[in-house]
Amino acid sequence: MSSNKKQKTESKTGDFDFKAARAIADKDWDNGVYETLCEYIKIPNLSPAYDKDCLTNGLADKAVDLLVNWVKKQQVPGLEVEVVTEPGRTPLIYMVLAGSEQDAETVMMYGHMDKQPHMLPWAEGLGPCDPVLRDGKLYGRGGADDGYAIFSCITALKILQTQQLKRPRVVMLIEASEESGSPDLPFYIDKLESQIGSPSLIICLDSGCGNYEQLWLTTSLRGVLSAHLKVEVLTEGVHSGLASGIVPSSFRIMRQLLDRLEDKDTGKVLLKTIQPDIPPKHFGNADKAAAVLKEEILQAYPFVEGMASMAATPAAALLQKAWHPTLSYTGVSGVPDCSVAGNVLRPHTTLALSFRLPPTVNPEEVGKELVEVVEANPPYNAKVSCSLHGMGSGWKAPELAPWLEEAVERASQGAFGKGALLWGEGGSIPFMGMLGKKFPRAQFVITGVLGPKSNAHGPNEFLHVNTMHCVTLASAYVLSQVVHNPQTGSTSTEKGGEFMVGKKDTCCV
Repeated sequence: MSSNKKQKTESKTGDFDFKAARAIADKDWDNGVYETLCEYIKIPNLSPAYDKDCLTNGLADKAVDLLVNWVKKQQVPGLEVEVVTEPGRTPLIYMVLAGSEQDAETVMMYGHMDKQPHMLPWAEGLGPCDPVLRDGKLYGRGGADDGYAIFSCITALKILQTQQLKRPRVVMLIEASEESGSPDLPFYIDKLESQIGSPSLIICLDSGCGNYEQLWLTTSLRGVLSAHLKVEVLTEGVHSGLASGIVPSSFRIMRQLLDRLEDKDTGKVLLKTIQPDIPPKHFGNADKAAAVLKEEILQAYPFVEGMASMAATPAAALLQKAWHPTLSYTGVSGVPDCSVAGNVLRPHTTLALSFRLPPTVNPEEVGKELVEVVEANPPYNAKVSCSLHGMGSGWKAPELAPWLEEAVERASQGAFGKGALLWGEGGSIPFMGMLGKKFPRAQFVITGVLGPKSNAHGPNEFLHVNTMHCVTLASAYVLSQVVHNPQTGSTSTEKGGEFMVGKKDTCCV
C-alpha cells in the first residue's frame, strides 16, 4: 500500500539522503503505520468539548494505548515514552530523545490525538470511524487532524538515526484536548517545564497546506471568540394569528442586532476592537501563494452552482481568510424544525456566534465590546443577553532566522520537488501564542497536511498519504539542520501572544 512517489529533485542535500528517507517512510507505512492509523480512526475519542464523558468512557485511554504501543514497537534507541495524567484532565503523551551531543539544542514537536464530532452524513462508502484508503487518501475522522502527527514525529527520528545524522534533543507532546482549545496543555507544559527545557525550535504538525505539491509554513493564525446571543419577547409561545402585529418577532429583533455587528451586504465585521493591522510582508506572501494556487483557492470549496466568492482576487481571498475578522452563525435554538413548525410566534431566538479574529487582536477586548454593543438599547425593550463561551488568541510568527528559512526551502525541494511557501491560516491553534510567550527565543515551523478538500471537522475528512510522507521527510531534514546552525531566534514581542481559553464548550481550531 505504499504511496511511492518519484522525487523530482536531487535526492541528497548535504549528508541527508531524501531518497533513502522516503524508503524508510514507505516501509513504515506498510509495516504498521497504515494499520495503526486505521485502528485509531475507528476509535471515536472526541475532544472534551464534544464528549462530557471523555474522561471516564475509556475512549481517550484506548487511543493513547494504541499510539503508545505502536511507538514502543518501533524500538527507537534512547527514546523515552511517558503517559502523563492528572485527575480531571485529558492525558498527554510525552516523549523525549536525547541529542547527539550533550549540549544539543532542544526542539519541541507537537501533535494531538483528540477528534472533532462526526458531522454526518458522509459520502456513500465512507464514515467517520470506517477507515477507507482510496486514491492515495485515507478517509476517516482524525487521520489528518491530527492522528498522523505522532507517526511523522517518530518516523522522522528513525530517519535521522538510520542515516547516522547528528540531531538535536527532541521533545514530543501529543495532547488530547486541542479541539476544545487546549485547556489542559498549559498545565502539562508547566508541570513538565524542567524536563522540557528551553526549545530553540518548535515544530507543529497540525496546520494546513495550500496544495499537496510543496511544503507550506503557517505564518499567522486567527483568534476565535464564541458567544450565544439570545432575544426573548414572550414567556411562552402564542398563536401567530393572535400575537403577530402586536408582539414583535424575536427573529426580526435578532436581525436588527446583527446589523450592529456586521454589514449585511459585505460581511464586514463592524466592531472597533476587531479591525486588522496587516504587516506589509504578509501581503507579499499572499501574492506569492496566490500566483501558485490561482483559482485552486476557490475551487477547494464545495460552492453550489453559480455561487460567487466574497473575495475579488485569489490574493485577496488568502488575506481575507488569514487576517480579516469574520462572523459565522454556527447554531440556533428556539426554532423548531420546519417539519414540525406550527403557527406560533416563538418566545425567543438564540444564535451561536463564532468570530474569527485577526492574529494580533485581543479577544477579551472584542468580547467586552460585543456584549456592550448588542445589549445596549434593545429594540422594543426586548430581553437581550449575550454570553461568552470561549476565546483564544491569534498568533503571528516571528521572522524565520536565515538558517531556518534556508533549511525549510531545501526541505521542501528535497521532499516535494518544489520550493516552500508561506501563508496565514484562517483557523486557530490557541496555544501557539502561549508557546511563543513561554519560549520567547523559539523559532516556529508550523505545517501540516490539511489541504484542499481534506475537510477537517467536516464530513469526508481525509489524510493525503503522500503529503504525510513528504512532511515527515521535511521535518527530518529541518531537525538535521538544527545542529549545524547557531541559535538565531529572536524574542517575539507580537501582540496576541496571550493564551486565553474559556469554557470547554468552544471549538478553537
